[in-house]
Amino acid sequence: MPPKNNPLNLNPLQLRTLALLQELARYPESGEPIPETGGVMLSQLPHPHGDHFHVGSKVVASKDATGLQNPAVWVALERKGLARGQFPHAIIVTKDGLAYDTSAAGHFMHGGDH
Repeated sequence: MPPKNNPLNLNPLQLRTLALLQELARYPESGEPIPETGGVMLSQLPHPHGDHFHVGSKVVASKDATGLQNPAVWVALERKGLARGQFPHAIIVTKDGLAYDTSAAGHFMHGGDH
């Protein structure tokens, strides 16, 4: 039997938020690796301008990123072992969080033109 997509049953908001955190963790300006644990600390979360914000070269609609400012989402990701948070200041995406398949979140990050 093939592995289950989204085995921790993250809801759509949690899944999109984790996908955003994974993407942010890829960039040195937003993420600081923690070699001892394999996680990444994010203390510079993006701020929207207008109806979107930038993650590296990608653009994300603000409406798709409400979980970044939602303490309940942070708690859920922490409870499932995917992150450790200090809402709203910083969040650590754990090694398991970085490896979690977020493809079920769909395509909400797009290439930017500015």
